[in-house]
Amino acid sequence: MNTVLWALGLAALVITLIVLEKTAILYILCTLGVTVLLVIVAMSDLAHADATQEVQSAKDAASVANRVS
Repeated sequence: MNTVLWALGLAALVITLIVLEKTAILYILCTLGVTVLLVIVAMSDLAHADATQEVQSAKDAASVANRVS
């Protein structure tokens, strides 16, 4: 429910800024939003997140290949 409220609040803010033609503030908010998103992705350890699952998937793929042959 909090996520929905945040989304509605941000949508109302953006619509208000568009109606009031405050493009400079919109530009700054969009730039900060993209920057935060990029920092979150950069800090996440996607390559080493779950190595055990990747190994298990490889074993499953090998067993499937052996059954097909």
